[in-house]
Amino acid sequence: MDRLMELAEADPRIILVTGDLGFGVLVDPTPDGSKPRFAERFPRQYLNAGVAEQNMTGLATGLALEGRIAFTYSIANFPTLRCLEQVRNDAAYHGANVKVVAIGGGFSYGALGISHHATEDLAIMRSLPDVTVVSPGDIWETQEATTAIVETPGTCYLRLDKSTAPPTHRDGEVFELGKARVVREGSDLTLIATGGILGEALEAADRLSDRGIQCRVLSLHTLRPFDHESVVTAARETGGLVTIEEHTIHGGLGSAVAEACLDAGVMPGAFSRIGLEAGFSSIVGSQQYLRSVYGMDAESIVERCQALLGAIT
Repeated sequence: MDRLMELAEADPRIILVTGDLGFGVLVDPTPDGSKPRFAERFPRQYLNAGVAEQNMTGLATGLALEGRIAFTYSIANFPTLRCLEQVRNDAAYHGANVKVVAIGGGFSYGALGISHHATEDLAIMRSLPDVTVVSPGDIWETQEATTAIVETPGTCYLRLDKSTAPPTHRDGEVFELGKARVVREGSDLTLIATGGILGEALEAADRLSDRGIQCRVLSLHTLRPFDHESVVTAARETGGLVTIEEHTIHGGLGSAVAEACLDAGVMPGAFSRIGLEAGFSSIVGSQQYLRSVYGMDAESIVERCQALLGAIT
């Protein structure tokens, strides 16, 4: 939010439309009252559309078509699945500068059940023509992605979740939409992650390193446009690919990676997709608990990688 406030101060075209949530971040004063929130600082660039996400998206599209850069803001399923028709027909079809911000991707709101588990959004949003889809893994990527989507014409989707990987950027590194980041080198396997679950991938890589298995780790923060080159290079240079996403394995990161390899005529030495594998996520609990239950935590990644390597040796 700090980055968006910086951008809003510099560019009065930016307007933030919320679906009646985020008051602790957007409206309520900080405990010591020293730092004004977005709504107080930019009252003419903030609008609460109420619990009406379809109207929120239509309103944002109208504002965008009149020259504004309109951000919509809600829990992940609501600004995407609930108003998919408005995102598709109103915003994306007209190339409107609507930036859909989804908080709570994956199991972030795990205790609230299936209605708040966002596990299909990446597959759906990346299937929409001309929509940029971004799922940053750490705070730096989130900040840089926010700037990047403001500078990117058309409709964008920024998927955030409550977890974040440890800092991964290097001094002087430049963030680029559509370009994966190599955050760790290795040759035995490549772990490809999107979103905050990158932290689990990095922890798994540490544990595997202790066992003599060196993994390259890619942060694939942009699903559209997609970095085919980095994926194909990893398939050629390392022993196999393991994709990791807090999302269904159908149509998301794993599917995009498989498509990239087959389109290039490259067969990885081994391939596995880690994510929600079947059915709805009907169990409730914390984000970390659900990662463990559904086999997406660091230990589960380690076990999957060891089994994969064992099967090809």
